[in-house]
Amino acid sequence: MRLSVRHLPALLLSGGVALLLALFIAYPIGAVLVESFVISGPTPLARLKATSQHALDAVPAGEREVLTQRWARSATEAETVEATAAAFALAGVPVLWDRKAAYSDQRAAMQAALRDLPAARRHAVEDNLAIAHIMLHKRTALAFKVREALGPEAFDALRNGTDERWGLDHYLKVFEEPYLRGAALNSLSLAALSVLFTVTLAFALAYGLNTGAVPWPSATRAVLLMPLVAPPVLVATATIMLFGRRGLVTHALLDQGLGLIDADQTNLYGLFGIVLAQTLSFMPAALIVFDNGLRKQDGRLFEAAAGLGAGPLRGFFQVTLPMAWPAIKRAVVLVFILSLTDFGNPMVLGRDTPVLAGVVYDEITAYRNTPLAAALCMWLIIPSLLLYLALEAFGRRKSYTAAAGPRSELPVPAMVRAGLTLTAGTMAALVFAVYGTMALGAVTRVWGTDWSLTLGYFTGAGVDVGLAGSGYGSSERGLDLVWDSVRLAGVAAPIGGLFAVVIAYVVERLRPPGANLIMFLALVPAILPGIIFGIGYIVAFNVPFGFPELSLTGTSAILVINILFSNLFVGVLAARAALQRLDRSVDEAAESLGAGMLSRFFRVTLPMLRPALLLGMLYVFIDGLTTLSSVIFLVSGNHKLASVAIFNHATSGDYGYAAAKSLALLGFALIAMGLVWLVENRKLDIRRTRPRAPAADLSTVAP
Repeated sequence: MRLSVRHLPALLLSGGVALLLALFIAYPIGAVLVESFVISGPTPLARLKATSQHALDAVPAGEREVLTQRWARSATEAETVEATAAAFALAGVPVLWDRKAAYSDQRAAMQAALRDLPAARRHAVEDNLAIAHIMLHKRTALAFKVREALGPEAFDALRNGTDERWGLDHYLKVFEEPYLRGAALNSLSLAALSVLFTVTLAFALAYGLNTGAVPWPSATRAVLLMPLVAPPVLVATATIMLFGRRGLVTHALLDQGLGLIDADQTNLYGLFGIVLAQTLSFMPAALIVFDNGLRKQDGRLFEAAAGLGAGPLRGFFQVTLPMAWPAIKRAVVLVFILSLTDFGNPMVLGRDTPVLAGVVYDEITAYRNTPLAAALCMWLIIPSLLLYLALEAFGRRKSYTAAAGPRSELPVPAMVRAGLTLTAGTMAALVFAVYGTMALGAVTRVWGTDWSLTLGYFTGAGVDVGLAGSGYGSSERGLDLVWDSVRLAGVAAPIGGLFAVVIAYVVERLRPPGANLIMFLALVPAILPGIIFGIGYIVAFNVPFGFPELSLTGTSAILVINILFSNLFVGVLAARAALQRLDRSVDEAAESLGAGMLSRFFRVTLPMLRPALLLGMLYVFIDGLTTLSSVIFLVSGNHKLASVAIFNHATSGDYGYAAAKSLALLGFALIAMGLVWLVENRKLDIRRTRPRAPAADLSTVAP
């Protein structure tokens, strides 16, 4: 009994952590999967016939005959045509006349078609005419007539004529409907192109930074990683402002200034513009993967290869690339997933290039077709999973591990050094151009038309630009939504950072049964696209577990919870790595002195995990400011976010408002990063300047 009481707090904490992760991560994702198989629509004709016939059989025989004849005589021309077409379908006879023609023309055509049928097939059609008319036009009256005999479920099924079942219909629509098929092919094509350009570029930049080929590697790395904290669709918006129909380069310089092109015809709208925006947007994530991989390579391997006679080119292909293969696999899958699930850049830059992620957005926001959107989300996962499995199978019997060592002292060929420096400089210039364009756009009255300066985009009054600025989203003026985003992200950040540390503590120190499952659930949001997580919250928490009073839809709570749980994984990974480096004896010593679990956690473990806590909080806060793909489905009229408003501004052409909000979000992100840096450095300075206690004089101690 003493043992069970002692372990009760740990069991309760572990159970609570598992429950929260299951409720806010596993449950929404499972809800998306279940919803994708739900088929709700008109009941198929064969099943509707069976249901109607069953109800008709419940009517007494004499009354049934009179009722059927009366309904047949009262049929209008339109009802007769519809019933005859249904009778043809029930008999397995194709309808060959034009179903979109006037009913009078259809009636003549169907009578001719009926006369031309063989006797057996004509009789089959005529036998279905009465029941077809009843099930299409009189089923409600029939349902109420035999309501008591049918029961509630059969009554609703007959009266509504709708059917809910399980099936793969929504999945098959990708192959059956040309629009969805085209969107799927566009998504795969864009993902392949983005992988080709982004992975190649990121590898070249990481190689240059880690071999000393690129000057000022620390400063260059910082500049290249700046898009990580960029607000949503910032790159796409800046691309339009630079190279669109009214772009600074295409319209103002090349068209109006030099007369070299027609900006209405020559611009970056379309496939090339989307690929450019995705490459700039996803390059920092791929760069981090390659930077970590190449930094750990032992330079002595390359020196040994050179000593054996391998030239720079041969050494690159036989040593560098094979050793970088694990990083290449991760980068390829990462960029492929990011591109496949990106709907912001395609919707801003390629409005005539539909992609599956954009179709998901339309199905949710415009048509409320959640089952089809859920099925399309599952389709977004399948290609990524197949690509991952294929890459893992390739070369899985080889070992790519090596101990980290000093960087190679071999000189990089001058031509390679020049090429890598030019590449890094070009990318840094593009990053500065993106941010500079947004800064200029935030104070320009009408981009591409009126270059006078204004601060109106930062105020609620806005800028009076006549017909411009009247699109969807122009009513979201000023920076009020920025403050709302900061408030919600500020609530999610400390809770998310602390909860991430708690999860790591449970997994690494308490190690309850199912610890690996807890860790897996915490990492799931890092694997799955945000668009799936957002739709999952719609499905799961609209009427959670069948209780409308528990609904979170349209509240600020659902936004905070979504931001919190979708970004836990960074803090969890950081805290777990820190715990693995800490000696368990410290915790055991505190326990032997009588400290309980909560006391040990808050007074011993948490202070030692301060860097991981701050990192988790910072990541949740910044992503809460800039996230789009999940929260865009969760905002409401009363609770909006600046990231969604920026997307609305960008798609409607209100670039001044988009730029102003983007700069404000970027400012708050930089402030948060600066505060974390100050806190960490202050703690280091305190530890460094704290006076040490004088050594004890053991000679004064009695033997």
